[in-house]
Amino acid sequence: MSDISNIVEFNLIVTLTNNLPEFNYTDINNKPVTGDCVIEQEQTITYKLIDKTDKGLKFVGATFEKPFSKVIDDVWVQDNGQQINLLDLDKVIGKASFRFVLSNSQNSLMLLSPDPVIISRGQT
Repeated sequence: MSDISNIVEFNLIVTLTNNLPEFNYTDINNKPVTGDCVIEQEQTITYKLIDKTDKGLKFVGATFEKPFSKVIDDVWVQDNGQQINLLDLDKVIGKASFRFVLSNSQNSLMLLSPDPVIISRGQT
């Protein structure tokens, strides 16, 4: 793994309305954002889960539209499923659309988030 000291952090807040999950993203100052990210250098994009559902949500991983595009170079889950990290070495110009996969403590069904996007500008 490469140097991951360049970190962009987001919170993924999941709530329930009429038993349907709602996903909202904030920056580390709790300001609402889209969760999208434009990368112009090697960077780790970190999403911290804030589960307000009482369903015991945990990150399991991420699914990608184009998993072999090399826009995202690595993904790993930390803190017992409460944080997911995406590494972009910024060597490939392109866009990575993805969804987070979350498990829950109520049943064996998985939950998919709406898709944030990472745009990699490539190192110049």
